[in-house]
This record gives sequence, structure tokens and C-alpha cells, in this order.
Amino acid sequence: MYLCVLFQNLENMKNFAVFGVGGYVAPRHLKAIKETGNQMVAAYDKSDSVGIIDSYFPEAAFFTEMELFDRHVSKLKSTDNQLDIISVCTPNYLHDAHTRYALRLGTDVICEKPLVLNPWNVDVLQNVENETGRKVYNILQLRLHPSIIALKEKVDKAPQDIVYDVDLTYITSRGYWYYTSWKGSDSKSGGIATNIGIHFYDMLCYIFGKVQESVVHVATHDRVAGFIRFDKARVRYFLSINKKTLPKAVLENGKTTFRQIVINGEPFEFSDGFTDLHTESYRRILAGDGFGLDEVRPCIQIVYDIRNATPIGLKGEYHPLAALPCESHPFYTR
Repeated sequence: MYLCVLFQNLENMKNFAVFGVGGYVAPRHLKAIKETGNQMVAAYDKSDSVGIIDSYFPEAAFFTEMELFDRHVSKLKSTDNQLDIISVCTPNYLHDAHTRYALRLGTDVICEKPLVLNPWNVDVLQNVENETGRKVYNILQLRLHPSIIALKEKVDKAPQDIVYDVDLTYITSRGYWYYTSWKGSDSKSGGIATNIGIHFYDMLCYIFGKVQESVVHVATHDRVAGFIRFDKARVRYFLSINKKTLPKAVLENGKTTFRQIVINGEPFEFSDGFTDLHTESYRRILAGDGFGLDEVRPCIQIVYDIRNATPIGLKGEYHPLAALPCESHPFYTR
């Protein structure tokens, strides 16, 4: 019996490669690959500071040059280590190119958010999917959060004419390094709304429906604030990477991150339950229930529109924190 189960597990095991294995989010993917009973056979990153591999897959091949990675995985074809899936954890602006490469290599793709920076990139990926017969899946982990699932069920069951008033606040402090890195470049990260907010915008359209109107009040190097009217909600949002915008109580407690959603004047609690959402995402994908291109389109459109909007200033329905003063930054270059 034990041997039958062991053989079945080995038969179902998928071979992964990870692009951007030295990056901030990669450990969550390595953990997910391990915890779902699969293996990473190869990895690529421009940096060789990838000691994290030893904690998960020390025998995986590692490359700092894409050409050498490509040669290696080509040799793996028709062997027991042939790649099944590539996980893309590289900087945002490379997701599109690396996803296309992986599809044409003949693998499925699990890509970190944002999948791409522009709506038309989704259309091209759809074409490449059709050409190759492979699939792209995006990590949209908030859709798997128990509290978010419960909220969606509540909204879906409510009378269709109810429209909720929502305030979304997300502040996650970042140091000066942020502006020197690729994340400080709008053309590479997609800006604040894309880089730190994409999963929140996906969550909002997942729960409240299609966007009817989008207005940006403030957009600077360290924050973005605006208003979005969905089918079932009026949302004021404020996103920031500036520690000075944190509430006083949060600063006094020594915390550097603050996330809050207020719905019709009542706080909606979802602070806990984030730990294993990447692993749960992988389980769903491997079971054939991942989030594909159609699911990701709306949030890509939202952040694209925010990035390209002209801020109107403090007019209309703006988030209270939008009025906070903003200082220039010595290391920021657009």
C-alpha cells in the first residue's frame, strides 16, 4: 500500500523552474512548490545571492545567464526532469517577456502579480496560450483569503440595488533603497498602485463588480489616492510607502505596515490568514482551478488607468489621508 501511494505521488510530481529566485517574493513560491509535493529542478536570477535555495531544493541547477538556463532545460526535454511549470518572480516589467518565453518553451506558467503592466499584454499572452496549448496562472491570493471569500458571499446574497461605501487604506513603509531599485521607476514597476496595490484592486473588482468610474486625486512618488465606483461599491482608496503617513497609534506600536478596509463605517478585519495563501494558490492551480487571463484582466486595466490618469486634486469623494502633505524625495526619478 505504501509503495503504491509513493509511486502515485512521484507520478503526479511536477518539475518546476523559478525565474527571479533571488527576489523578495521567491521564498513563498519555493515554499509552495515544496509543500505541494513538487520539485524545483532549475532556477535563474541575475544575482547569485540565492542561498535560500539550500533550504528547499539544494540540488537544483542555478544560472545567472538566461542563455545557459535555456541550454540546460533544453537538454532536460524527454527526461524525468523535463520542465512542467515555470514560476515567474522577476521584476514586474519582465513578467510579460518571461511568461511568453516559458509558454513557448512548452511549460505552464505561474506568475507573481502583476501579471503584466498593460492591458494589451494580456491579449498577446492569450494568443501565445492559443499557439502553444499551455496556460498562464496569476497569483491573486486575496481571492483565497477566508474573510474575503465570506465578504464576497455576503455581497452576492445582498439585494442587487445595494451599493456599499468603502474606504481602503494600505500603507507599507519603504526605505530610500526603493527609489534606487527598479520599484522606484514607474516604467518598470507600474508605479505605487501597481506595485503594492494590484491585489487589492483585484479583490475589489472580484467582490464588487465592474468599474463604472475611476478618478485619481493624488499621485506622487510615494502615494496614490483616488475614487473608484464599482457596480456595488463606491471606493475611496489611499496607498502609500511613506512611513510618515502611518496613523499615530501604528507608529507608537513600532509597526511599519497598516492595512484597513472600512465598509459602511464598519472596519472589515482581514489582517490574519496571509501566511499560506501562496501554497493554497499552488494547490488550486495544480488541481486545475487557478486564476487565468480572464480573471486578471480587470485589475490590470484598473492600475493602467490609474497610472495614466491626470490627478484632479482634492475634489469630490477623496480619501481623508489624501490631504496629507507630500515632500519631494532626493532619490526619486520618474
